[in-house]
Amino acid sequence: MSGQDTEDFRAENLSEKSRMIPSLPPYDMDDQLLPREPRSAWCCLAWTLVVVTMNSLVFFINLLLMFVIFTVVLLPTIVVVYFGFQCHSRVLHSAARYCKSILDDNSSSALIILGFVIMSPLIVVAMAIYCSLARRLHLFMCFQPYSRAVYKGVKWRWYEEGGLCSCAKGCNTQVKAWV
Repeated sequence: MSGQDTEDFRAENLSEKSRMIPSLPPYDMDDQLLPREPRSAWCCLAWTLVVVTMNSLVFFINLLLMFVIFTVVLLPTIVVVYFGFQCHSRVLHSAARYCKSILDDNSSSALIILGFVIMSPLIVVAMAIYCSLARRLHLFMCFQPYSRAVYKGVKWRWYEEGGLCSCAKGCNTQVKAWV
């Protein structure tokens, strides 16, 4: 079999789909970092401390944001349950004027029950607010992978996405899409 015959034989066996879908080339040559170059031991230790510190800071910012949102949303429940327990005769039995004149044991029990009943929907509302705010601010994109400390040339994730709040995303003129 000559060289021309083998080329014709290969071309006939290829289906139409396989001719239309070649292997996908890389988007950008900067994205091709394989094989990655490992860092030295001391450099790896220093970058590990940087990545762990940054991830811990991002974690505590997320935790603080969640605490503030839950405190604000659950404030009505906290107040109602507090006054219910404060004025009940078997719990604290406060000597405050409103406990003696307005709230007796039955109304204090009603406040405690009401507080615990409205707690469930308010927890759902608080979690929805936190999730939408975290998604809008891209807070979870701030966490960096450990490979950033081990290998040279790994880019910051939040930087590629246009910054912490994706402010620079609209400025990106180069569109990377397969058509």
